[in-house]
Amino acid sequence: MNTTHPDWPSSLSDAELDELDKYLRARANDGDLLLDGVHGMLSALAVGPLQVLPDEWLPEVLHEPFTDEDEGNRVLALLAKLNDSIVAELEVDAYEPILGEIDTETGPMLSAAGWCEGFSRAIDLRAMLWEKRLADDTQLMEMLGPVMALAVDEGILNAETEFEKLTDEEYDECLAQVPAVLATVSNYWHEHPVTEEELKALAEDGGKAPETEAVHPPRFRSGHWLH
Repeated sequence: MNTTHPDWPSSLSDAELDELDKYLRARANDGDLLLDGVHGMLSALAVGPLQVLPDEWLPEVLHEPFTDEDEGNRVLALLAKLNDSIVAELEVDAYEPILGEIDTETGPMLSAAGWCEGFSRAIDLRAMLWEKRLADDTQLMEMLGPVMALAVDEGILNAETEFEKLTDEEYDECLAQVPAVLATVSNYWHEHPVTEEELKALAEDGGKAPETEAVHPPRFRSGHWLH
């Protein structure tokens, strides 16, 4: 599992990453995001077209109310810190995705499946904006090429045409390009911001994903969780 740079105050330590990982694993059902998935989701949100507040993305992570207030505050603080660390890494070109591990005949191997799943769910939160731009601008599609190749290879996305599995070398090469992809996509949205027409269409579409009744999280403002 990759970790963030220890010199940044907002970065999670190895112990904190393990703590959050254990919390998520202990409560995960089939299809729920684990730490790698949460990292992928927050990474996509950090470079996306519009801000997505925690009351939209937390239901993708937390699926039941906290039974212990102290534990709940601790988990929310760790998630906020993880989100901050992603932004910090992207700003100094030191981003690395947190990846999961799978067991193979030759031993454990890193897998981008969970990270890609989280990335995909983040795009779904602003699906209308992403889908329209991807359809209208082949440049954005090309930028996302390595991430999309990983997602198709892992079965997260369905390819419209027959897709040959990546070789180990190709897989590693796509993984190595992920930080550059995020930086490029972030620059793209800064240089080609959402238009008034797109905002109007988004508002007509409801503005965000359907709300869930499973959790009612606090909002996040400037590094702090507010109730």
